[in-house]
Amino acid sequence: MIEIDLEKENKAIAQEYKELLRISYQTLSDEDKKLIRKAFDVSVEAHKEQRRKSGEAYIFHPIAVAKIVASEIGLGATSIAAALLHDVVEDTPTTIQDIERLFNPKVAQIVEGLTKISMVQRDLNVSMQAENFRKMILTLNDDVRVILIKLADRLHNMQTMDSMQEDKQTKIASETLYIYAPLAHRLGLYNIKTKLEDLGLKYTEPAVYNEIVSKIKETKEEQDAYIEAISNILKTSLDTEGIDYIIKGRPKSIYSIRRKMQAQNVSFDEVYDKFALRIVYKSTPHDEKFIAWKIYSIVTDHYRPSPSRLRDWISSPKSTGYEALHITVMGPKGRWIEVQVRSERMDEIAEKGYAAHYKYKNGATEESGLDVWLNLLKEALENSETNAVNFVEDFKMNLYSKEIFVFTPKGEIKSLPKGATSLDFAFSIHSEIGIRTRGTRVNGKLVPLNFELKSGDQIEVITSQHQKPTINWLDYVTTSRAKTKIKNVLNENTKKIGEEGKELLTRKLKHLKITLNESVVNELVNFFKLKTSLDLFYRVGIGAIENQQLKDYAAQKSNSFINFFKNKIKRTASTADEDIHKPIISSNYDMLVFGKEHDKLDYKLSPCCNPIPGDDVFGFVTINEGIKVHKKDCPNAIGMQSNYAYRIMTAKWIDSSQEEFKAIINITGMDVLGLTNQLTKVISNNMHVNIQSISLSTEAGIFHGQVAVIVQNNTILKKLINNIKKIDGIDKVTRVYKT
Repeated sequence: MIEIDLEKENKAIAQEYKELLRISYQTLSDEDKKLIRKAFDVSVEAHKEQRRKSGEAYIFHPIAVAKIVASEIGLGATSIAAALLHDVVEDTPTTIQDIERLFNPKVAQIVEGLTKISMVQRDLNVSMQAENFRKMILTLNDDVRVILIKLADRLHNMQTMDSMQEDKQTKIASETLYIYAPLAHRLGLYNIKTKLEDLGLKYTEPAVYNEIVSKIKETKEEQDAYIEAISNILKTSLDTEGIDYIIKGRPKSIYSIRRKMQAQNVSFDEVYDKFALRIVYKSTPHDEKFIAWKIYSIVTDHYRPSPSRLRDWISSPKSTGYEALHITVMGPKGRWIEVQVRSERMDEIAEKGYAAHYKYKNGATEESGLDVWLNLLKEALENSETNAVNFVEDFKMNLYSKEIFVFTPKGEIKSLPKGATSLDFAFSIHSEIGIRTRGTRVNGKLVPLNFELKSGDQIEVITSQHQKPTINWLDYVTTSRAKTKIKNVLNENTKKIGEEGKELLTRKLKHLKITLNESVVNELVNFFKLKTSLDLFYRVGIGAIENQQLKDYAAQKSNSFINFFKNKIKRTASTADEDIHKPIISSNYDMLVFGKEHDKLDYKLSPCCNPIPGDDVFGFVTINEGIKVHKKDCPNAIGMQSNYAYRIMTAKWIDSSQEEFKAIINITGMDVLGLTNQLTKVISNNMHVNIQSISLSTEAGIFHGQVAVIVQNNTILKKLINNIKKIDGIDKVTRVYKT
């Protein structure tokens, strides 16, 4: 048993508390200090019997979290108090009501949010982890400070994990790299992001981490001398121009060096830009931009810049609020070096994120600064119905994606994730514009909706009141905002078709002397091997269930001899009653398609991972056995994708009953006045039919036409062909099977 010197420990606690007040980024009033002191006293009392695994008094943890909140994130007294109290409700008999009584509703609300997150049962599997993350993000609706304090809590836990079991270290570090580091990045907390990533690497790949750390130490003297040589040259010129500045040499983070080594497949010695120079200058708001470009001019007078690697985030700040000028120049000894140019204001924003924003805005408060933060993350919450893993993946894609800057027709600048399409742009302007998008022009030229945008493009969106999204639109967009909106509209359309289908089914069954009621719906769902009543009504609505099939059902129902035996045998419905009435379209994944065009090709399911319908899969073109289908998380997937990328085909399972297909129809007849008009009217009035292409010609009184249409099933196509045959002057309508 280790003997603890309590007097010494109490002195250390008091010292930490004084340090907390001293390092606060915000200026604390006397009222603020009283609030923090009270929170400190309550926390000390509540945690007095607790110790951490390392043996130290537990109170050191909340104080350390509060120090990160106060100094590195730069929040005010309310957040510092909540950080000191963040484990009180979870670990001690104190309740939320006690916190509210002792402090105020705001502090209580933040502590409650933090307690909610901790209460989520954690598990090793990813979906539980993702569920935990989703619950955490949903607390944003209460107060964004919950997330910020949680980040500080996670950072301190990562810094003090040495006493933990190895498996727990790996789990917590993986979760940190998967969720918390991207979140810190999105919130503009670059220091915290870097620390989280480096610590994450330390516990997930300790050998790699230690090797990079020792290499950095070995080369430290050489690096310092190199940076000093460049700094001295620049200092002379900067001093001559009378600029008030400081130059810092900044090594790149261990995690970013590791990422470069992996991405470029090089050793530590071959990673050239392992460090950067940062020039931070004093300036009035009016001269900020002018001085930045003046410094650019001085740097490039001495060292040759790489034009393709100039990043101007002063004219177009990142969506995280980051502003700076990044110049990559060829330094001495033929090495590339990055020079970051920032004013003191920009530097603070880069370090503190939005906590620094309101400091520079007249009349703004901490609350309004937090609103900006909240809006950054709100979009991902627009559809919390999606499953947790998809939610996290979408969220991470939006968090980490690099940005491009594009223009509206009026010249306003918009930032979008790299890889965004012209349809993504339409949704970024407004959801209603996205939903009604008929076409897009990029730089004056009409382009497809899935056209990938580049920085500098100017996009015009053409809308139509009659336009509606189709399921293919989900393949045209990359941003989670656009995907969420499209899915919502498709679900509404599906329900509308379902309502029409229900009316149609009622009429059809009436002819067959059957009344549509709950038991008939249940029987029909089981008869057609479906899962929900909406499945049934939707399929009737789009014409996928034909009259003959309903007659077969009626015949079976009226055959009392069969029914007598059926009732004698204990019958278990193939679908549970409560599932039947779920308002969803279930996907019956029965077909595998390949590539962008959804080609139907021969394939074999690979025995190494045994994919089943509905799994995320890809196709691999083998030498002797055609296409083999593997799960995306197959043990052999990484090897195949890295060594034989050119043989990989995208693949996915689809529900053939909900899939649209293309049909080509040949039409001949006599050239009657107004025939073309009538023909297009019949096709466009036919429900669920889209014209993809149409070519019409007449020769000596004979009319020839070829129309390519997109339909959902054969029933709709037959109905369309019959309607075209009824047009006056049409002689023959045939479907073409070979194009």
